[in-house]
Amino acid sequence: MGQRLANKVAVITGGASGIGAESVRLFVSEGAKVVIADLQDEAGAELAESLGDAAFYQHCDVTSEDQVAAIMEAAQSRFGRLDAVFHSAGIVGAVGPIATTPANEWQFSIDVLLTGTFYAMKHASKIMAEQGSGSIISMASTAGILGGLGPHAYTAAKHGVVGLTKSVATEVAGKGVRVNCIAAAAMATPMVANVLTGDPNDIAGAERLLAEGSPLRGRPGLARDVANAALWLASDDSGYTTGHTLTTDAGITVGATTDGPEFAERQPIMREAGKSGLD
Repeated sequence: MGQRLANKVAVITGGASGIGAESVRLFVSEGAKVVIADLQDEAGAELAESLGDAAFYQHCDVTSEDQVAAIMEAAQSRFGRLDAVFHSAGIVGAVGPIATTPANEWQFSIDVLLTGTFYAMKHASKIMAEQGSGSIISMASTAGILGGLGPHAYTAAKHGVVGLTKSVATEVAGKGVRVNCIAAAAMATPMVANVLTGDPNDIAGAERLLAEGSPLRGRPGLARDVANAALWLASDDSGYTTGHTLTTDAGITVGATTDGPEFAERQPIMREAGKSGLD
């Protein structure tokens, strides 16, 4: 246990379970005071109680601008400042072919995944700009970099998160505020476990399935992997990094596979019109 976030105050949305909860525990272990924001009141309150004075829970629906603003203000009023926001709240959202996606499901997905991110950036940046420092971190996805890795609304929203991260980073850099996002592959969390196994509590089953398909042979993606990325972006160790999309994906977005690339074996140089060799 280190102190990479000593004397820092953080807000973590979606902090009652999955990646958010893992990040809450890690941030506290590294010295931070944390506001846990979520819709899951019982789980959030239990997590806060287990961490003592280092954390407290506040209900937050990220589709409500007033509630998102309130959690940022709560951090400042309770702890005196706001140094880091990790906006990890999210859902899978609308699933299915584009021709049969209901408009209301599309809109709700965008409201949670993209508009909620906008609210978090908007209200965190206000406080941080006045301080002259701060780090805003959002959950993007490998589906925000490549197509075909997620449902349509999810993919569109996560592409939006990547773009919004770059845009806001350019605005607030001069005020000492950094804005980055994390593009994670499928990680062994309750949300992913529910998709893969039908049981949100079957984390072990999700780990097994993810390990089988991982480019890093036998190594599944874990909630702690994303939490570690968020810790680095929240800490002063990343103090010269902004506008960046940090991947935690075992190389999926660069084409990594367990078997390696097609041209991994040594062959004579291949030239024009079917010729090979240098002679």
